[in-house]
Amino acid sequence: MDPRNHRVAVLVLDGAKPLDVGIPAQVFAARPSMPYDVRVCGAAPGLVTGGDGLSYHVADGLEALEHADTVFIPGYRAPASTEPPAAVVGALMTAHERGRRLAAISTGAFALAATGLLNGKRATTHWHYTKALAEKHPLVRVDENVLFVDEGDVLTSAGAASGIDLCLHLVRRDHGVGLSNRVARRLVAAPYRSGGQAQYVPRSVPEPLGDQFAGTREWALRHLDEPLTLETLARNAQVSTRTFSRRFREDTGYTPMQWVLRARVDLARELLERTDLGVEQIADRVGLGSAANLRLHFHRILGTSPTEYRHTFST
Repeated sequence: MDPRNHRVAVLVLDGAKPLDVGIPAQVFAARPSMPYDVRVCGAAPGLVTGGDGLSYHVADGLEALEHADTVFIPGYRAPASTEPPAAVVGALMTAHERGRRLAAISTGAFALAATGLLNGKRATTHWHYTKALAEKHPLVRVDENVLFVDEGDVLTSAGAASGIDLCLHLVRRDHGVGLSNRVARRLVAAPYRSGGQAQYVPRSVPEPLGDQFAGTREWALRHLDEPLTLETLARNAQVSTRTFSRRFREDTGYTPMQWVLRARVDLARELLERTDLGVEQIADRVGLGSAANLRLHFHRILGTSPTEYRHTFST
């Protein structure tokens, strides 16, 4: 181990997700071109039960954090209903007090939040758990619309693939874009995705049962290329515009027209992924009128452009 190298500890907790553990271990793996050393550890040396039917045998316990410059906390199963061991929380707090950098991947944000170090700061986690994180740790400013958040000495990322973005971001922060690009090529990964780019979540299609406006939402999805107004939607639902607007927001968290706009952007995403239609054609097909209008709303909602999205996600 080269004493000049930056030392990374990957802290494996019970229920750890294999990909989340593997990402920092792979990105920062010791090799001639990498000024990093990696140690994988647990709450104690020995066997750690992981998620997805895998287990891990770690040689080091929490003492590994004493020698680390950066500590990664990979995601783990059932974060909302479990608490990290007190010894783990204490070791993370002590590492931070010594000036160490703490980075969480996906649901590892729950363990990091348990230290209180995220209180008053922005943080993110996998989109499926953002509400649970906000409810469990109300002092954390949870941002569900980003890939990762860099708060200097504490960092969080969304789902597993966003962990790659976070790791590359740290390599870039530590040693510049040249090394970061070389690592990205080795991983066959996109060399740079901005942390402010939105997480890519499934389309918000209506539930088939239990939603009083499911029929109207389904109808709207079939008519996105047509002019859709609050009056048009309320007429389809056979209620007043005032009642429709109030109940729709209670059901979805969006106003009717906010939901329509997001549905149009969702359809544009699908067309960008699956067709060769131009941006102008797609804008017309989803009811946004012009390519400029599509670009404007696409960037506001997803934090990227239609062209960049197609380049990343088209098959």
